[in-house]
Amino acid sequence: MKIGIVSLGCCKNLIDTQLAMKYLVRQGHQFTDNPKNADVIIVNTCGFINDAKQESIDTILQMADYKNYRCKKLIVMGCLATRYKDELIKEMPEVDRFISINEYGHLENILQELITPERKQTCDIILATKPWSAYLRIADGCNNRCAFCAIPRIRGNYVSAPMEEILEEARRLEAIGVKEINVIAQDTTKYGLDLYRELKLGELLEKLNEMNFHWIRVLYMYPDELSDRLIEKISHLDKVIPYFDIPVQHGSNRLLKVMRRMGDTDRIRQIVSRIRSTFDDATIRTTVIVGFPTETADDFAQLMDFVSETRWDHLGAFMYSLEEDTPAYDLHPRISERVSRSRYDRIMTLQNQISRENGERYVGTVQEVLVEKKDSLRNIYFGRSRHHAPDEIDGHIRFTSDREIELGSFVNVRIEKAEAYDWEGKLA
Repeated sequence: MKIGIVSLGCCKNLIDTQLAMKYLVRQGHQFTDNPKNADVIIVNTCGFINDAKQESIDTILQMADYKNYRCKKLIVMGCLATRYKDELIKEMPEVDRFISINEYGHLENILQELITPERKQTCDIILATKPWSAYLRIADGCNNRCAFCAIPRIRGNYVSAPMEEILEEARRLEAIGVKEINVIAQDTTKYGLDLYRELKLGELLEKLNEMNFHWIRVLYMYPDELSDRLIEKISHLDKVIPYFDIPVQHGSNRLLKVMRRMGDTDRIRQIVSRIRSTFDDATIRTTVIVGFPTETADDFAQLMDFVSETRWDHLGAFMYSLEEDTPAYDLHPRISERVSRSRYDRIMTLQNQISRENGERYVGTVQEVLVEKKDSLRNIYFGRSRHHAPDEIDGHIRFTSDREIELGSFVNVRIEKAEAYDWEGKLA
């Protein structure tokens, strides 16, 4: 059969999509990008915040329309299907099966029962990403009980994958020619604590560094376990990019306590200072929330001052999303959408200025770029440097070239212009 898959939400969801694709290939099925041609459509949903939930519902309804064409079955999996399964079964009879995350241990059997198997095929690994870049999940779930977050309720407690299983997955990625791996978990810095009674991210990165990857990037490093020892370890691993993704969420110590975050702004300042003193050219990214319940004008002013001081290379801001079954749901006073929007606009205006100024120091330099796309009409290539994570969350580099370049290759690009997110240049 022909299978159409829509994967929504974060890169951790994408890993689950790859898992489903792997099982489906084993059963002999093929994939199609056109839902009109699909016999079965699978939607992997996100249920983290309201906007993501609405996008998931809209997508399910949109895909349900294709059942009038050729589609025989519509299957929904992921966070939304886990969090609201009973309600969705009642409200969406057009969906043939909802698969929750706690059923993923039996996912192959469930898919085999739902979809008539065809000729069996062997399949070691399949990617839902570009063939030169992949995500490597080292743990699932989360033990952090942040007041705003429903992830522990959806995905459960933090569970590290055995190191040998991770390394075996990495060897398979290496064997099919993946050049960049992005190590992910809800909190990568806590890797191994539950399984080995000690933190093991540094040791894991050492072993990955011995493999034939060009770039190794670590995402979601929580500040409470991002130690000087780990920073020093990374500085000696030549393939591990000095890219530090550190979600801090706010710059007010009072609000951090209300959010149930570990540590305070002094600890975050120490980490940022240590990274910048250890590496000549590190990239530091963060995320913050504005409009969290009880956030005062003074709290927000502290956040603005904190961002001005730390000068993150990349920063993503979110307006607080009221989520049921989280401690923050009953917090008062709540911040109006108008005030939240105003604060969001102000923090992003500040960050755009900082990102533009930070980017200007790269004008005139030559950057190694992973080439990912070409606009043939304009003869412009698009790619990423080590300062830019996948999925364009940090922007991209667009450049011109007098010669044809193979996608997935690394080239040197001289940067001629740096905007808040995207840079421009030409092949060096």
